[in-house]
Amino acid sequence: MTSISSAAAPHGGAANWGAVIALSLGAFALVASEFMPVSILTPIASDLGITEGQAGQALSVSGAFAVFTSLFLTTLTRGMDRKHVLLGLVALMMASGTLAALAPNFGIFLVGRALIGVAIGGFWSMSAAVAMRLVPEASVPRALAIFNGGNALATVIAAPMGSLLGGVFGWRMAFLCLVPVAAAAFLWLWASLPRMAPTARGKGGNVFGLLRNPVVALGMLATALFFMGQFTLFTYLRPFLETVTGVAVSNLTAMLLMLGIAGLVGTTVIGKPLARALYPVLIVWPLLLAALGVGLMVFGHSMIGTGALMIGWGFFATSAPVGYWTWLARTLPEDAEAGGGLMVAIIQLSITLGATLGGFLFDAGGYVPSFGASVAILVLASGAAGLAHGRAGRFARV
Repeated sequence: MTSISSAAAPHGGAANWGAVIALSLGAFALVASEFMPVSILTPIASDLGITEGQAGQALSVSGAFAVFTSLFLTTLTRGMDRKHVLLGLVALMMASGTLAALAPNFGIFLVGRALIGVAIGGFWSMSAAVAMRLVPEASVPRALAIFNGGNALATVIAAPMGSLLGGVFGWRMAFLCLVPVAAAAFLWLWASLPRMAPTARGKGGNVFGLLRNPVVALGMLATALFFMGQFTLFTYLRPFLETVTGVAVSNLTAMLLMLGIAGLVGTTVIGKPLARALYPVLIVWPLLLAALGVGLMVFGHSMIGTGALMIGWGFFATSAPVGYWTWLARTLPEDAEAGGGLMVAIIQLSITLGATLGGFLFDAGGYVPSFGASVAILVLASGAAGLAHGRAGRFARV
């Protein structure tokens, strides 16, 4: 397997941390925009004259456009400066927030949500490739951790921020408040990003052709199983906390905030372990998350025990994606954009499958079968990462 040294930091090896932080700000605005409707569905539905179920489809629309964009962006923009592509995606984010905030009807609102889907799919699919061009090889895990820190921070505050702004100023202002944040990211990226000419494609062929490499196929399988396993449990954490642990609604926000803060800490500290032992992290992290899932089933009736387990869940679940993006950067140095697009599509589909499976099991038998399935899938994710490690060792050192 080739080294990433030829792809990383082509500007001479000096790390451009200003651009990395600007990307993190862009990621924060993206994730906050993506999940903003969750906390303000009721006023959106009431104002636009639709049901809450229809308003919830706004998330499905953005997810569908994210999958499509992640798969085809590299092909559609193959001759463009990557700086201009990123700036265009951030501009779409600003347009999305503006359209959603000013939408006179549900159709225009959905157009705004489609635009945020395009921005999400493109932005995340390019993340590893861009990080490799902004910092030296040894700093790529740290750069990806900072980049994903924006994601983690948005996960912590997006829902409570949307609820607060929506309650005080109305749901339209909640969307509109994200536009200046996106504008700040646009200006910072415009000032800090170097010109990045499109790189020649590697030997992977089309996006799906990358899967002919057994290491890539197994790594992508590990990624899919991890996100599917995570969201088979996580999607139904709130009803579990309310009905099993007996958490009052007034305390629920505090517990979820604790989980989010632990995730932010996890993304901050995972860079060094990944730099030293990438595959062991990818093997161990899902097993630790599976153990926490077992702990929730065993100690779920204890407020203190559940609180401690949720902190662990936030730490490992939120930091793990940094590991998968680091794996991508090291495994596909010549095809990082195409591989990133494939990974984003796989993650989005896996989240949907996990939430669907968890919902079916939760409705059929409660939290035990749902959480048990999550544990089993996470163990399989660890096994797939182990197999990828074994195959990678047969070709070259990663």
